Parts: sequence; C-alpha cells; structure tokens
Amino acid sequence: MRLYVLRHGIAEEISADGDDASRRLTPRGRRKLRAEAGGMKALGLRFDLIVTSPFARAAETAAIVAEALGGPEPRGLPALEQGVEPPETVRALRTLAAQEKVLIVGHEPGLSGVVALLLTGSPDGLQLVLKKGGLVALEVHEQGRRRATFRWMLTPRQLSRMGQ
Repeated sequence: MRLYVLRHGIAEEISADGDDASRRLTPRGRRKLRAEAGGMKALGLRFDLIVTSPFARAAETAAIVAEALGGPEPRGLPALEQGVEPPETVRALRTLAAQEKVLIVGHEPGLSGVVALLLTGSPDGLQLVLKKGGLVALEVHEQGRRRATFRWMLTPRQLSRMGQ
C-alpha cells in the first residue's frame, strides 16, 4: 500500500465553542490548502481511500483535497484523532491494507510518530517536522520491525509551487 500522510491546514487558535475538536481552518488555511491540493493534482496523485481525523480542521483539509482531486469522499477514523498513540493508529491502518493508495489526514505529533513507527519500529525512532499542509509518501510492506519505505516528503510551499 502507498500511504500518504497529510497534516491538516492552518486552523483557528480557539473555536467558537472552545472545543479543540471544533477548531476549523482559517480562510488563509483553506486558501493555502487549495494551492497545495493543486500541487498534488500536478503530481498526478490519486487516492483509493481518504481517511481523516474527525476533528473539524482535519476533516476540512481532507474534503478540500478530495474536491480538488476528484477523489473519494473522506471517511472519519477515530484512530487519527489528536492524542491517539501511534501504535494504536498503525493498528487501525492495517485494516486499510487492501487499498492501493491511501491518504490519511491528522495531527501532530501523532502523524510524525506514525511515520517514525512505520519506518524505524519506534514512534521515537525518527525526528520529523511535518508542517501544517505537509505531505509524506511511504510504501507500506509490513515486513519485520520496519514496516515501510520512505518515498518522499514535500513541504506546503513545495506543494503550492508545483500547483502553479
């Protein structure tokens, strides 16, 4: 399975109701995400499945990408919520292994921990800075302690420039 890991876009600091899960993307965050999704389109990326944290900012991010790429409707996955430990997220991702190209959208530091766990066997085995709107591509093979091969990583700026 080719796994694409996307951190949500720029979100408001505090939601109207004060709940972290309700924080939405800012207008700037939506604008930047559309540009980044344009870069994904320019790269020819297509996804068989898009799963997202149910938190508003991640769900909005996934919806923007799906719309831009004409991709499948995003599905919520509680294991991608803020605060879920990387091993629990990886266990949940195993149920998606039948899909060829999967995009997951979530939060830091969980996503970096998932990438590190898949690449090194430990959520602390790699120091990774995944900026808001940053994208990592992995080839997941589930062999041995290291279950994935690193393919590439793009910053939000790189994605935006590719879409111009």
